[in-house]
Amino acid sequence: MAVYTDVGEGELAAFLDAYEIGGLLSYKGIAEGTENSNFLLHTEGGSFILTLYEKRVETSDLPFFLGLMEHLAARGIACPQPVRRRDGAMTGPLAGRTAALVTFLEGIWMRRPNVAHCREVGVALASLHLAGADFAGHRPNALAVPGWQTLWENSRERADEVEPGLGAEVESDFAAVAAHWPKELPGGVIHADLFPDNVFFLGEKLSGLIDFYFACNDFYAYDLATCLNAWCFEKDFSFNITKGAALLAGYQSVRPLSTAEAQALPILARGSALRFMLTRLYDWLTIPDGPLVKKRDPMEYVRRLRFHRQVSTPADYGLQ
Repeated sequence: MAVYTDVGEGELAAFLDAYEIGGLLSYKGIAEGTENSNFLLHTEGGSFILTLYEKRVETSDLPFFLGLMEHLAARGIACPQPVRRRDGAMTGPLAGRTAALVTFLEGIWMRRPNVAHCREVGVALASLHLAGADFAGHRPNALAVPGWQTLWENSRERADEVEPGLGAEVESDFAAVAAHWPKELPGGVIHADLFPDNVFFLGEKLSGLIDFYFACNDFYAYDLATCLNAWCFEKDFSFNITKGAALLAGYQSVRPLSTAEAQALPILARGSALRFMLTRLYDWLTIPDGPLVKKRDPMEYVRRLRFHRQVSTPADYGLQ
């Protein structure tokens, strides 16, 4: 989440007239994240999150994202629910952008998740995969391997500005992905971005999953590999195998992995680290700095990539 587009009080109040949520009491920008402009609203009807969709979100994808949230919430997944306007629509125009309101979830995200949090995330991810299995929508993963290649083509010439020799490193990762990426694994709707700042907790109890704007159809095990990257590395970039084992055990308590999925975890985790390194690298090189824009260091994921290159079996991630 971030703020790229400012919203005036008058235009926001006019936008809210289309909803049955009462008058505006207060609002403020949310400075975390990198994709859309987000605000926390308080109205006479409660608290909500307002999102203005920016550069990477196609408005044609919004029925998939918002419909998926409705679908998952109806099946017991704790996630925001889109607030429909009086005319039934889930989006409307605001400040030159398409915008939507969703319900507010209580909880905080964990800056230092522990083993119990990791297990909870594994359980929640598997539950999401099962709950989404009968969702009628379909969206290809725009940030699968071809999307990574496009990002790399737009970043390659300047990659060594971040660290000398980075360009050659990334080229070797692409070669490995091309040679070993799996062709067929169980798949369906995935979250694709389940980082700690997209998961809320009350104590050690998971209270909600947010930010479904990368959700798509892809391998379930790829989603799990992304969580290994997001949840199981420490501040010094060492992999915490105890956290990995807890996350994987939590997942398998709901949806056991097939043999093929388990064997694919090392290349899926390496590919996931490459994907997030590339989006960070592109943003690092192209997005101007600003007080409400937080860019993320691509080197955090270069260091994860260096770990994954040494992994030989899924047991190195804690898989029992």
